[in-house]
Amino acid sequence: MIKINKIFALEICVVILLSLTACSKKEEEVDKQAFKMNTIVEIKAYGSKAGEAIDAAFKRIDEIEQMASSSIETSDVSKINFAAGEEYVKVHTEIIKMIKTAVAYSKLSNGAFDITVGPLVKLWGIDTADEKLPSDSEIKAVLPLIGYKNISIKEADNSIMLMKKGMSLDMGGIAKGYAADETVKILKDYGIKNAIINLGGSSVYTFGQKPDGSLWSVAVRHPREDKNNYAFIIRMPEQALSTSGDYERYFIKDGKRYHHILNPFDGYPADTGVMSDTIVISDDIPGSNMLADILTKITFVSGVDKGFKIIDSIPGVECIAITTDQKIYKSSGWKNDVEEISPDFTLAD
Repeated sequence: MIKINKIFALEICVVILLSLTACSKKEEEVDKQAFKMNTIVEIKAYGSKAGEAIDAAFKRIDEIEQMASSSIETSDVSKINFAAGEEYVKVHTEIIKMIKTAVAYSKLSNGAFDITVGPLVKLWGIDTADEKLPSDSEIKAVLPLIGYKNISIKEADNSIMLMKKGMSLDMGGIAKGYAADETVKILKDYGIKNAIINLGGSSVYTFGQKPDGSLWSVAVRHPREDKNNYAFIIRMPEQALSTSGDYERYFIKDGKRYHHILNPFDGYPADTGVMSDTIVISDDIPGSNMLADILTKITFVSGVDKGFKIIDSIPGVECIAITTDQKIYKSSGWKNDVEEISPDFTLAD
C-alpha cells in the first residue's frame, strides 16, 4: 500500500489569488489563519473592524465544531451516535438545521448524499492510523446501517435518534459549509463589505471585491498534480464555492486509488469517472455554502450526467467537473468566467 502524506489533512486544495493593492486605514486589510475543523481556515477581510470580525468568526467556527464533530465525545453528533437504536438525544438547533437539510438533499438525490455513512467512514479509516482496504464481507456487514430514512427528528423538543443500533452520523459533507455561512453572517454584522473566506478550500465564500475593484480569483487545484498546480481559475463575484475531489485524502493499493468520498449504495469510494467537481451558488440563496458543500458530494457520487440533472433543477446553482478522461464539463447554467485552463484538460462540448 502506498501511503500518501498530507499536510493538515486538507480535504481539498484551492489556491486563492489575492491582490496586493494597498488599503487605507478605513479599509484596513486583515488576514488571519487558524487550524479548525481539521483544516486550515483563512479569512481575509477589509474594514475598520476586520480584526474583531475575524476573531468572532473563529469563535463561532469553534462552537460549531464542538457541536458537529464526531471525533469530540461531548459533541451533539457523538451523543446521537452513542445513543443509536436506544433513545432520542436533545441537540442544539444548529444540528437540527444541518440534519434536516441533509435529509432533504438525500431525498432529492435518491440517497447519493447520506450523512449516515459514519460506519463506512470508520471501516475504511481513510487518512487515519487505521486506514485499510476492507473485505467485501466487511462492507456488506455495514451497509444495512446506512440509510437516511432511519434518522428520526422531533423538532418539538430538538431531539434526534438513529433508529438502528450501530448507526452513526458523519457531518463531513455539510458542517464546514454551515460554518462558512455563519462566518459570512458575522462578517456582515461587523460591517465588512469585502472579504474572502476559505475553510480548507472545500468551502470558499467571496463577497464584495478586491481593493482594486476586480473580482476575486479562485484557482481550483489540478487533481493529478501537486497542490501548487491548478486546473483552471474561476472569477467570482459574491458567491459560495465548494470543491470535492479524490486527490487529498486517499491511499493507493495495487495501483488503484481509494479515496474518502464513499458511495452509500455499495460502500466503496465513488467511481463515476469524476476526479473533482466544483459548485458555485448565488449569494441570494439561503445557506449557500452548506448547499454547495452537499451538492459537490452529490455530483461526485452521482456522476456528471445524473449529477448535472440535479444541479440544473436548482435555480442559482452551477457546477463544473473534471473527469478521468481529462475533460471539463460545465452544467447548463454555468455563468462564471473560467480562465487559464490547464493544457492537460479539454472543455467538453
